[in-house]
Amino acid sequence: KDANAALLSNFEVYQLLTDLKQQRKERGKTKQSSGQQNLNTIMYETLKYISKTPCRYQSPEIVREFLVAMKDHKLTK
Repeated sequence: KDANAALLSNFEVYQLLTDLKQQRKERGKTKQSSGQQNLNTIMYETLKYISKTPCRYQSPEIVREFLVAMKDHKLTK
């Protein structure tokens, strides 16, 4: 399968953004380009929005259980 064509769940996006936020916090403040500042704004706004959704309370096990339960329904993307 093409890794660049995969769909991400809200949980995966939330997990990725929170991990990136934590990494940046650990590195400390450094001078950033305007492109990096724009990316930070996009990350902030996305994380702010997605934090208000149920994915904030999910875990990998819950997502896995859901996928297993839905497998029999043979849904398409």
